[in-house]
Amino acid sequence: MTLQSPDFRLQAAPDARQSGILDAIRASFIEKGFDGASMQDLARAAGMSVGNFYRYFPSKDAIIAAIAMRDLADVEAEFATVIGSDDPLGMLRVVLRRYICETCRADGALWAEINAAGRRRPEVSVAVGQLESCIRSYLATVFAAVTGQPFAEAQRRYGSHALLILMMVQARGMLMPEAASEDRGLDELILRTIDRILDEIANDTSKA
Repeated sequence: MTLQSPDFRLQAAPDARQSGILDAIRASFIEKGFDGASMQDLARAAGMSVGNFYRYFPSKDAIIAAIAMRDLADVEAEFATVIGSDDPLGMLRVVLRRYICETCRADGALWAEINAAGRRRPEVSVAVGQLESCIRSYLATVFAAVTGQPFAEAQRRYGSHALLILMMVQARGMLMPEAASEDRGLDELILRTIDRILDEIANDTSKA
Protein backbone atom coordinates (compact mmCIF):
# COMPACT_ATOMS: atom_id res chain seq x y z
CA MET A 1 0.00 0.00 0.00
CA THR A 2 1.24 3.51 -0.82
CA LEU A 3 0.78 6.59 1.29
CA GLN A 4 -2.38 8.56 0.62
CA SER A 5 -2.37 12.35 0.90
CA PRO A 6 -4.94 15.08 0.19
CA ASP A 7 -5.50 16.21 -3.38
CA PHE A 8 -3.80 19.57 -2.88
CA ARG A 9 -0.10 19.91 -3.65
CA LEU A 10 2.15 21.87 -1.34
CA GLN A 11 5.18 23.75 -2.58
CA ALA A 12 8.46 21.90 -2.98
CA ALA A 13 10.49 21.07 0.12
CA PRO A 14 13.37 23.49 0.80
CA ASP A 15 16.68 22.71 -0.83
CA ALA A 16 19.92 22.23 1.11
CA ARG A 17 20.75 25.96 1.16
CA GLN A 18 17.29 26.96 2.33
CA SER A 19 17.33 24.21 4.93
CA GLY A 20 20.62 25.51 6.29
CA ILE A 21 19.13 28.99 6.60
CA LEU A 22 16.13 27.59 8.47
CA ASP A 23 18.48 25.93 10.95
CA ALA A 24 20.44 29.17 11.40
CA ILE A 25 17.40 31.35 12.13
CA ARG A 26 15.66 28.84 14.38
CA ALA A 27 16.84 30.28 17.72
CA SER A 28 16.03 33.86 16.70
CA PHE A 29 12.59 32.85 15.48
CA ILE A 30 11.79 31.10 18.77
CA GLU A 31 13.25 33.86 20.97
CA LYS A 32 11.57 36.82 19.28
CA GLY A 33 8.47 35.14 17.89
CA PHE A 34 6.84 35.40 14.48
CA ASP A 35 5.86 39.05 14.89
CA GLY A 36 8.89 40.12 16.91
CA ALA A 37 11.58 38.75 14.60
CA SER A 38 12.08 41.11 11.69
CA MET A 39 13.47 39.98 8.36
CA GLN A 40 16.59 41.98 9.30
CA ASP A 41 16.91 39.95 12.52
CA LEU A 42 16.54 36.70 10.63
CA ALA A 43 19.02 37.72 7.92
CA ARG A 44 21.53 38.64 10.60
CA ALA A 45 21.03 35.28 12.32
CA ALA A 46 21.68 33.55 9.00
CA GLY A 47 24.83 35.60 8.43
CA MET A 48 23.43 37.13 5.27
CA SER A 49 22.55 40.53 3.90
CA VAL A 50 18.85 41.35 3.93
CA GLY A 51 18.79 41.49 0.15
CA ASN A 52 20.34 38.05 -0.17
CA PHE A 53 18.02 36.66 2.49
CA TYR A 54 14.98 37.86 0.52
CA ARG A 55 16.21 35.84 -2.47
CA TYR A 56 15.59 32.67 -0.49
CA PHE A 57 12.61 33.74 1.61
CA PRO A 58 10.61 36.75 0.38
CA SER A 59 8.45 36.82 3.52
CA LYS A 60 7.99 35.28 6.94
CA ASP A 61 5.00 33.41 5.54
CA ALA A 62 7.39 31.79 3.05
CA ILE A 63 9.63 30.76 5.95
CA ILE A 64 6.70 29.07 7.71
CA ALA A 65 5.71 27.28 4.51
CA ALA A 66 9.28 26.03 4.08
CA ILE A 67 9.41 24.76 7.67
CA ALA A 68 6.09 22.96 7.15
CA MET A 69 7.30 21.39 3.91
CA ARG A 70 10.58 20.25 5.45
CA ASP A 71 8.73 18.65 8.33
CA LEU A 72 6.28 17.05 5.91
CA ALA A 73 9.14 15.48 3.95
CA ASP A 74 10.51 14.01 7.20
CA VAL A 75 7.08 12.75 8.27
CA GLU A 76 6.42 11.25 4.85
CA ALA A 77 9.69 9.31 5.04
CA GLU A 78 8.76 8.02 8.49
CA PHE A 79 5.33 6.87 7.35
CA ALA A 80 6.78 5.23 4.23
CA THR A 81 8.91 3.13 6.59
CA VAL A 82 5.87 2.35 8.72
CA ILE A 83 3.67 1.26 5.83
CA GLY A 84 6.47 -0.78 4.28
CA SER A 85 7.19 -2.76 7.44
CA ASP A 86 5.91 -6.24 8.28
CA ASP A 87 4.13 -4.79 11.33
CA PRO A 88 2.83 -1.30 10.43
CA LEU A 89 1.05 -0.77 13.73
CA GLY A 90 4.06 -1.85 15.76
CA MET A 91 6.34 0.41 13.72
CA LEU A 92 3.87 3.29 14.13
CA ARG A 93 4.13 2.86 17.90
CA VAL A 94 7.92 3.10 17.64
CA VAL A 95 7.72 6.27 15.53
CA LEU A 96 5.18 7.92 17.82
CA ARG A 97 7.30 7.11 20.89
CA ARG A 98 10.27 8.81 19.26
CA TYR A 99 8.18 11.88 18.44
CA ILE A 100 6.74 12.12 21.95
CA CYS A 101 9.99 11.48 23.82
CA GLU A 102 12.53 13.17 21.53
CA THR A 103 11.26 15.20 18.58
CA CYS A 104 8.62 17.09 20.54
CA ARG A 105 11.24 18.25 23.02
CA ALA A 106 13.44 19.60 20.23
CA ASP A 107 10.81 21.19 17.98
CA GLY A 108 7.99 22.04 20.38
CA ALA A 109 8.91 25.68 20.99
CA LEU A 110 9.18 26.40 17.28
CA TRP A 111 5.85 24.81 16.46
CA ALA A 112 4.16 26.52 19.40
CA GLU A 113 5.15 29.85 17.84
CA ILE A 114 4.08 28.75 14.37
CA ASN A 115 0.66 27.62 15.60
CA ALA A 116 0.19 30.87 17.51
CA ALA A 117 1.01 32.79 14.34
CA GLY A 118 -1.47 30.63 12.45
CA ARG A 119 -4.27 31.93 14.63
CA ARG A 120 -3.45 35.48 13.56
CA ARG A 121 -2.42 35.03 9.94
CA PRO A 122 -4.52 33.14 7.38
CA GLU A 123 -1.48 32.37 5.21
CA VAL A 124 0.26 30.60 8.08
CA SER A 125 -2.95 28.82 9.06
CA VAL A 126 -3.24 27.36 5.55
CA ALA A 127 0.31 25.95 5.61
CA VAL A 128 -0.17 24.41 9.07
CA GLY A 129 -3.60 23.05 8.15
CA GLN A 130 -2.27 21.38 5.03
CA LEU A 131 0.55 19.74 6.97
CA GLU A 132 -1.92 18.41 9.53
CA SER A 133 -4.22 17.08 6.79
CA CYS A 134 -1.34 15.16 5.24
CA ILE A 135 -0.38 13.61 8.58
CA ARG A 136 -3.97 12.53 9.22
CA SER A 137 -4.11 10.97 5.76
CA TYR A 138 -0.88 9.09 6.44
CA LEU A 139 -2.32 7.76 9.69
CA ALA A 140 -5.45 6.66 7.84
CA THR A 141 -3.23 4.82 5.34
CA VAL A 142 -1.70 2.84 8.21
CA PHE A 143 -5.12 2.12 9.68
CA ALA A 144 -6.33 0.90 6.26
CA ALA A 145 -3.36 -1.47 6.04
CA VAL A 146 -3.95 -2.78 9.56
CA THR A 147 -7.69 -3.37 9.15
CA GLY A 148 -7.76 -4.39 5.48
CA GLN A 149 -10.24 -1.65 4.65
CA PRO A 150 -10.15 0.69 1.66
CA PHE A 151 -8.43 3.97 2.46
CA ALA A 152 -11.64 6.02 2.20
CA GLU A 153 -13.45 3.75 4.65
CA ALA A 154 -10.54 3.77 7.11
CA GLN A 155 -10.41 7.56 6.86
CA ARG A 156 -14.14 7.81 7.57
CA ARG A 157 -14.14 5.28 10.39
CA TYR A 158 -10.90 6.28 12.12
CA GLY A 159 -10.52 9.94 11.20
CA SER A 160 -11.30 11.03 14.76
CA HIS A 161 -8.74 8.58 16.10
CA ALA A 162 -6.09 10.08 13.83
CA LEU A 163 -7.04 13.60 14.89
CA LEU A 164 -6.82 12.75 18.58
CA ILE A 165 -3.35 11.22 18.13
CA LEU A 166 -2.22 14.32 16.24
CA MET A 167 -3.64 16.60 18.94
CA MET A 168 -1.81 14.76 21.71
CA VAL A 169 1.50 14.90 19.88
CA GLN A 170 1.01 18.62 19.20
CA ALA A 171 0.00 19.37 22.78
CA ARG A 172 3.04 17.53 24.14
CA GLY A 173 5.32 19.53 21.87
CA MET A 174 3.85 22.86 22.95
CA LEU A 175 4.13 22.17 26.67
CA MET A 176 6.64 24.40 28.43
CA PRO A 177 9.84 22.45 29.25
CA GLU A 178 9.55 23.28 32.96
CA ALA A 179 6.03 21.87 33.12
CA ALA A 180 7.01 18.68 31.31
CA SER A 181 9.97 18.06 33.61
CA GLU A 182 7.74 18.31 36.69
CA ASP A 183 5.88 15.17 35.65
CA ARG A 184 8.24 12.62 34.15
CA GLY A 185 5.37 10.20 33.68
CA LEU A 186 3.58 12.49 31.23
CA ASP A 187 5.18 11.00 28.13
CA GLU A 188 4.33 7.47 29.21
CA LEU A 189 0.75 8.48 29.98
CA ILE A 190 0.38 9.97 26.50
CA LEU A 191 1.89 6.87 24.93
CA ARG A 192 -0.40 4.54 26.89
CA THR A 193 -3.37 6.57 25.69
CA ILE A 194 -2.15 6.33 22.09
CA ASP A 195 -1.63 2.58 22.55
CA ARG A 196 -5.26 2.22 23.62
CA ILE A 197 -6.41 4.15 20.55
CA LEU A 198 -4.34 1.93 18.27
CA ASP A 199 -5.53 -1.21 20.06
CA GLU A 200 -9.13 -0.12 19.55
CA ILE A 201 -8.51 0.17 15.81
CA ALA A 202 -6.70 -3.17 15.61
CA ASN A 203 -9.43 -4.93 17.57
CA ASP A 204 -12.40 -3.26 15.88
CA THR A 205 -14.82 -6.17 15.52
CA SER A 206 -16.97 -4.21 13.06
CA LYS A 207 -14.16 -3.53 10.61
CA ALA A 208 -15.04 -6.48 8.45
